[in-house]
Amino acid sequence: MFPFTDTAPRAARPIVVLGLIAINTLIFLWMWYLPLDSQNAILADYALMPISYTNPAAAVRHGLDPANWWPLLSNTFLHGGWLHLISNMWFLWIFGPAMEGRLGRLMFLVLYLGGGIAASAVHVMTHVDSTEPVLGASGAIAAVIAAHAVTFPRERVVMVVLIIIIPLFFSVPTVVFALIWFGLQVIQGTSELASPGMASSVAWWAHIGGFGFGALFAFVVGAFEFDSGVRTATWSGRGRHVPLIKPRTWL
Repeated sequence: MFPFTDTAPRAARPIVVLGLIAINTLIFLWMWYLPLDSQNAILADYALMPISYTNPAAAVRHGLDPANWWPLLSNTFLHGGWLHLISNMWFLWIFGPAMEGRLGRLMFLVLYLGGGIAASAVHVMTHVDSTEPVLGASGAIAAVIAAHAVTFPRERVVMVVLIIIIPLFFSVPTVVFALIWFGLQVIQGTSELASPGMASSVAWWAHIGGFGFGALFAFVVGAFEFDSGVRTATWSGRGRHVPLIKPRTWL
């Protein structure tokens, strides 16, 4: 089950979203062609390792700089593989343009970067002894998903499921999608904390932290009426909200 599009009015020219996708992709391609030693050196300086901030003495023994706070943000621009990058950028493309259209360029960037930092902070607080490098934009994108659900709760997320080779499309309200997604993160994150000996390749609590930040951000900003100055359209190309698929055709 994968989101295919949404029916919320989107920024007609999502400059910030496209810029973030381009930056993440270019950084990934740059690192992809670096020697392994250079990649490891970059991860040591820019990936998030919680022990750097929870135990400075141990961090120094591991060759880390506890005074380097950049990884709380810079890790959100690093990815561990093609699937990691593509899935994150796809979710950003689905949910980001609507929030850029609603918030405006600058406020959307604040939402994205703030969500990334909040995600990193929550991961540090829940993994105080970890020396495993954490990287990826998932926490920032979780903030965008939460803000989207708070801002456009009744809009629809069109999902696609492959039945063998046949795509099946159906839709759910954005708030339902977000709550299910968040519930899965909480279940997985709780299971991880309950079984600390079990290794996990996903920073579940970073997702939770980013999601919480995004929801709070949208509630606060939503209390104010303002014109974002960004022209919006739907996939139909019109400058007003017209669903891509008429409700009666949704399965």
